[in-house]
Amino acid sequence: MPRLIRALLVTAALLLAPPVAHAEPPVVIADGHVDLGPRLVGGEWTLQLRDDTGDGPVWREPADVVLQVGEAAEVTVPDDPAYAFLGAPGGAVWVLPQVQDQRLVWPGWNTQDPSIAEVIGREVDWRLHGVDGPGRFELFLTGNFGTPETIFSSGRPYPQETGVEAGTHVHGNWVFTAPGAYSLDVEMATADGRSDRATLKVHVGPGDPAAAFPTTGAGVPSPDATPAPPAEGAPWAWIAVGGVLVAGAVAALVARSRRAARRTDD
Repeated sequence: MPRLIRALLVTAALLLAPPVAHAEPPVVIADGHVDLGPRLVGGEWTLQLRDDTGDGPVWREPADVVLQVGEAAEVTVPDDPAYAFLGAPGGAVWVLPQVQDQRLVWPGWNTQDPSIAEVIGREVDWRLHGVDGPGRFELFLTGNFGTPETIFSSGRPYPQETGVEAGTHVHGNWVFTAPGAYSLDVEMATADGRSDRATLKVHVGPGDPAAAFPTTGAGVPSPDATPAPPAEGAPWAWIAVGGVLVAGAVAALVARSRRAARRTDD
């Protein structure tokens, strides 16, 4: 294929290609208070993270956030049969505790957002659909007598479910048995069918939490992303330009063929 025609076709292909989105780095939260909870966004039941680490609360999409579990979270499993579900006594685990430690992020969950007051009913069903990570995940509460009450455990079959009463705000012990990146597939739903599901991302131990989770990469839209509408008239403009270039390439090819045919006849 002649170089001119090849160049015209490549240019047309580039112009006709759809625009791509650029990946944004996640918000890394390493200390302070955050809550997972439902709210109504544009009238839709939506599961989000309330970030209270700044000057005022900000609701964020879980996909945009990484909770960083720092080195201060590393402790040893106590020599107590009640905690045998965490591993062998003396073994290392990483814990975001039920009681706030100012050195660590303090995640909880709540059903207190005013927007859901009229639709929530008596409680919300909180479900864990799966955990992807290098170790086990355990979420438990410590009662008045120090006895642990497990809410979720990656060592059990999925899905797992617990009820969260309306208007409540709770914190628990979030335990990870190995350093690395964890993805928690969670859902909150109401009895009348409102539901939303999201991935809670947690990075444990050393490393760069912002780079710990796979992305589609810069310039490639996420498969879950909603594409932005193109600029007014843009698609037709690109198609028109591309059509002109392709038509020009074809015309040039035809003209060249005719010239070659005339030279043969002569």
